[in-house]
Formats: sequence, structure tokens, C-alpha cells
Amino acid sequence: MRPLAVTEHTLVTALGAGRAATLAALRAQRSGLGPARFLDVELPTWVGEVTGLDEVALPAPLQVFDCRNNRLAWLALQQDGFADAVRAARVRWGAQRIAVLLGTSTAGLLETELGYRRRGPGGELPAEVRYEERQNTYSLGALVRRAFDLRGPAWVVSTACSSSAKVYASAARLIEHGLVDAALVGGVDSLCLTTLYGFNALELLSPEVCRPWDAERRGLSIGEGAAFALLERDAASAHGWLLGTGESNDGYHMSTPHPEGAGAIAAMRAALAGASLEPHQIGYVNLHGTATPSNDAAEDRAVRAVFGAATPCSSTKGATGHTLGAAGGVEASICLLALGDGLLPAGLNLRTPDPALRVDYVGENRRAPLRAALSNSFGFGGTNASLVLGAPR
Repeated sequence: MRPLAVTEHTLVTALGAGRAATLAALRAQRSGLGPARFLDVELPTWVGEVTGLDEVALPAPLQVFDCRNNRLAWLALQQDGFADAVRAARVRWGAQRIAVLLGTSTAGLLETELGYRRRGPGGELPAEVRYEERQNTYSLGALVRRAFDLRGPAWVVSTACSSSAKVYASAARLIEHGLVDAALVGGVDSLCLTTLYGFNALELLSPEVCRPWDAERRGLSIGEGAAFALLERDAASAHGWLLGTGESNDGYHMSTPHPEGAGAIAAMRAALAGASLEPHQIGYVNLHGTATPSNDAAEDRAVRAVFGAATPCSSTKGATGHTLGAAGGVEASICLLALGDGLLPAGLNLRTPDPALRVDYVGENRRAPLRAALSNSFGFGGTNASLVLGAPR
């Protein structure tokens, strides 16, 4: 594929709001995870909660979209001059020539959960529970589209944890075929009760802080986050480049990865082929790395099948938590920060490396000149996406 410029990007996670706060936390090897204190959740687990979302106010014309997920989206859109960059792109390309392609898994589900607590005497939901604008998956896309008056193609992908990585691939196809000149991509997922209790029912939540690649890892820590990027054709400068994308679906199991990582291997190889790069030209791999025993083991096999055991790898979920549908976008932004800073971010909370996992796992920050990185995002149902990102030129 022809490289696409990432002319602007931003993110908000439990590490903080914006690129500078995120990079400072990564440099300091600081985690944003803490024991769960969200609402009245009574689970022995850790989460990555973004503080202050209840104080975020949507502008009056967007109040109809008010919910935790959309407040998180709005908070991220205000960081790093991102909103101004989108407005400038609208002037340059025209409202019809910019796509809005986003990912989420929960959308505004929390609004409905809270609404069920306030049902009327006949079981009716309160009037403020508005499915179309607040819980519907497309609510996120409608908010962003209306906020910037964009009129190009728009959709929201909901393929679990690969959602906001897959939208990068969708954007590349739309731009390649001349349907648009730019795309606003990314993803948002916020904490909700269904996610926390659902993963607990699947026995996938860790009772302590998650420890990817550790011999005694016990599961994942749920986080919330938002990330956005602006992709444009024919840009003179950029924060980085989208060089290649790869997607697959092995359909192995509803919630368990293929034990040999077949779909993951296919996605990584497709992304490398799209970027016209050989495995040795990738300086860092951001692992999906959820810290569940089966996921880390399968991904380790898959990465070694593609890269061997010499390419530095780490999971940043020990810092942010697993942000689910936002993970692909969040970790693409983290890769862009790593490429720009020459930072190979540590996989936090590693105590005893698992001897059965044999990739070159980065347990402490390293410094190296990076030209290209690969980011993995793998979701339930065997849906896989890999992105190859290049450093600013």
C-alpha cells in the first residue's frame, strides 16, 4: 500500500490525557491501574479508570449524545490540537471527502445499565435512556461526525478488541480507491458493568494487577480509553506513517485464541506484505498481550513464527489496562510515540518471565532508533488485526 500520513493523533487513558502525559508515564514506567473502585462494583480486580469523566460536559448541540463513552471521546478530541487539525482538514479536503471510521465494543451500554436501576412501576426505562444517541454502537460515530460537520462515509466497527485497529485498514482502502482523501479513525471504550462482570464470569479477570508474559499471570485488567488519528493522502509532514495493515479471522473459538496463533500469523504477514517490509525491518512489536495464560502463549508462538525470537516486544496493557475496542487505536498511538521518541516501552508488572514464552520481551525501557513498529490487536471470535507504523521522516 502507499504510505498514509498520520498528520495528527491523540489519546486518553488511565495514564493521562494527551500525548505528553502518556509519553511521560511510559518513560517513567508508571502504570495507571489500581484496585477497582468504579461505581459500586464488588470485584477483586484492578482497572484503568480515566478520572474526571463525570465532570466533562458536551457542548449544548451535542448534549443528546451524553454518556460516559461519548464524554470520554469528547475529552480525547480536545487534546493535542486534534480538533483544530480536523477542522483544517475539512477546509482542505471538504466535508464530503473525510471519512469517520471508529471502533468500540461497549459504546454507551453503561447508560442502559444505570437506566435499568431507575425503571418505573411498569418496568419502563426512564426517558433519558436514549438508545439511538447514547447506547447504539454508532452513537460514537454520530457524535464525531456532527461535532465536525463531516459528511463522508462513516461507520463504527465492533469486532471486540480488534475494532479500532481494523478501522485503519478500512481508511486505507477508502483512500486508496479514491473515495475519500482523509479519514478520522480511532476508538473509544469506557468502563461498564457488563464488561467487568462478563469478563469475571469468563474467569478472565486478574485479582491483582495484570502481568503480561509473567509465569504466574492470572488474567487481564480492564481499562478504558480513547484514541483518534487523522490519516491524509499527500501530506508534507506527519507524526508517523501507516505503512501496512493486515486482517484475518480464524474463527477458532468464541473467546479463546487459536493455540498456534494461525489467524495472528496471517494478519502480521499481511501487514508486512502491505508495507513491503521484511520481518527484520520491524524494530518493535506492541503485543496484544492481555496477560491471560492462553492468549500470551498463542501470541508468543505466532510472533516467533513471523519474526523469530530477536525482535523486541512488549505489552503496554500493564500500564493502560485492556481498553477493549479502543485498544487498537490506543496502542497505535503508543507505537507512534515510541517511534518518535526512540522508546521501546517496558511491559510493566513482570516479576518472573515465563520460560515457555521466548520472544525478546522488554521488561525495562530500552532506547533504540526505530523506523517501523508493528501493533497487534486480536479479538474474541478469532478476529485479528495488525498495523505497521513508520517513524516521522
